[in-house]
Amino acid sequence: MTTMLLRIANFLALRLALGAALLTLTACSALRPAASQPPDLYSLDSQLSQSVPPNQGVGAQSLPTLIINPPQAVSGIDSQRLMYVREDHKLEYFAHSEWVDPPARMLGPLLVAAIEKVGAFGTVVLTPASVSGDLRLDTQIIRLQQSFQNRPSRVQFTLRAYLTDEKTREVLAWREFSAESTACSDNAQGGVDAANKAVQDVLAQLAQFLATTSR
Repeated sequence: MTTMLLRIANFLALRLALGAALLTLTACSALRPAASQPPDLYSLDSQLSQSVPPNQGVGAQSLPTLIINPPQAVSGIDSQRLMYVREDHKLEYFAHSEWVDPPARMLGPLLVAAIEKVGAFGTVVLTPASVSGDLRLDTQIIRLQQSFQNRPSRVQFTLRAYLTDEKTREVLAWREFSAESTACSDNAQGGVDAANKAVQDVLAQLAQFLATTSR
């Protein structure tokens, strides 16, 4: 009888020990952070980013040289996070989708390609570069967001530009350029596609404006 009681006691003790170990493992598993999934990365790479040779036509040497400062962006757009809005004045960001680089940094080469295409400048240079110029362009992204306040969603892009005489430091002209593009789908991918279209539209407006003003 005593031997049987000892066996029962040992069995119960073993069950309690196993139960405690199982609880410990479960608690540790719950506290351990899940493996983070890398975000989907997107870029601004409109057709205007294709390489364009410098203006080498007749009279190209007499055309002004344009220096482009690195584009800037207002707060909220100066990061890699993809922005959207559902309510006025409330900015939100996609959790698992980002730009491969801050939009302002991606915009620089696109500006050069777009402006070179209009043929109004002998040379278009993105600083930093050891080149002196006649005119200088400063730009700032004011808005780049996907709006879900209406369906289908739309991407809104606004760029402010200043053209300055490099010798006198006088601001010759400034303007804000805006464009909207409807997203083909109400998600990050649709927003990126629409953003590229809106950026391409604004760059075309800006390039034509500079061509006219530089004359």
